[in-house]
Amino acid sequence: EPWLIKKKTDTALWKPREVFRMNPDLSSCEGERVCSSLSLTSATWAALSDGAGNLTLLRTSKRGESSHLKWEAMFSESLGEPFIILHSLSNVQAGVHTIQLLLLRIQKDPADSKGSGFSTLLEWITLDNSTGECEEKKYEVRKRRLMKGRSVPHYAALEPEGKGLMVASEKPFSFKEVDGVPLEEEGAEDMEVEPSGEFKVLLMMIFNSASRGLSSVESLEISLQKRSEGPLWSELVLGDRRGEYIMNEEQAAQIQQRLAHLTAEELNANPEKDKPACNAQELEDCDGFPEDSSTLMRFDGATLKPTHVVNLGSHQYLFTVETNPSEMPAFCLRHDVDALLWQPRPEQPDSLWEHTATFNALGYVQASKRDKKFATCAPNFSYAALAECLKRVFIYRQPSPVDTVLFNRKQGRQVGQVAKQQVANLESNHPVLGFRATNERLFALTCNNLFILKVNN
Repeated sequence: EPWLIKKKTDTALWKPREVFRMNPDLSSCEGERVCSSLSLTSATWAALSDGAGNLTLLRTSKRGESSHLKWEAMFSESLGEPFIILHSLSNVQAGVHTIQLLLLRIQKDPADSKGSGFSTLLEWITLDNSTGECEEKKYEVRKRRLMKGRSVPHYAALEPEGKGLMVASEKPFSFKEVDGVPLEEEGAEDMEVEPSGEFKVLLMMIFNSASRGLSSVESLEISLQKRSEGPLWSELVLGDRRGEYIMNEEQAAQIQQRLAHLTAEELNANPEKDKPACNAQELEDCDGFPEDSSTLMRFDGATLKPTHVVNLGSHQYLFTVETNPSEMPAFCLRHDVDALLWQPRPEQPDSLWEHTATFNALGYVQASKRDKKFATCAPNFSYAALAECLKRVFIYRQPSPVDTVLFNRKQGRQVGQVAKQQVANLESNHPVLGFRATNERLFALTCNNLFILKVNN
């Protein structure tokens, strides 16, 4: 059944037209199907999954209102079990067109008897047209890398040119296979590693030079200067747990002093004598922290090893949004009552994630929406939006200057800016299936209609 545009005042777009028709091969999928998914790889390419395990690469030409060309299938092949396309990107180097895809699968795992019984698989696939002598070179799969985890990732995206991969999830992910060949597992015995060759030689030179002339009741003490002041060293060589970590009296005193406000010299015999600082009964559900803390990891594309690991702690994941086609998708986290947007910067190894926008009080507000299904924001950060399962859409604009004099009576001060909020009711009883925002419009998709709300001029 075709999708219809639900016209509102000044919200109608050009007449919709068919650019590609998908005919899923149901015989190729023996198990359950998943939802179809489409990823816009570049301005002229797209990747399509039919939900039955088949991948199609589409050459769309330059998309837009003036384009009247049909989308052309340049590659179509079964990749095994059904999957959803999480992210895709495209680049051309030395005349070779390469497309990187990140796929998501959920599979039964008999080995996980104590957990949910399912495993989450992320597959990183590389295709290119490096072979063939004809003008239209054939696209083929060149490399397949498989990751495994125990939870669906909150965020997963590829770096430009496939130089790396970032994943945020409640349970950690790791690479298990490359082109069907299992990778060697790092067991516990591998943690007791020997120092690297150069460092080991350096230690031996220092030891031999300093120990000359020492008698056997005498001991040798070697002092090394840290490059970064502040962090404590629990081990001399990273990964080598041999030896004993002994804290000197000065360090112990400093730590004791930092924790002094959390301790008392005497036990409180009458705990109800003083009023507690916080009454747990007055807290709302939205004030609680997530039960599981999430981890954000960056993997190197060549070694497939993690280079950066960040514990997100109680910073709840809210949504992912693409603000710039040339950059990785950004992700939004809750920080106290606010929502902060973070943009990955893989070209900055010392500062991989940059804070780009703040939505005041959105962290608290979204937690109170029990029926919330989608969340997003405009690419220029002018507003954030929430969609419930049915009917209602909430729009939260950034603060803007007021035209008249406005006073806050409680605080006794003049208010210079006001953040407006709006609610829209969709004329449909069907669940919202998709939710996207542009700088001017907000799109809400149901099974029968595409609602378009004009937000900004």
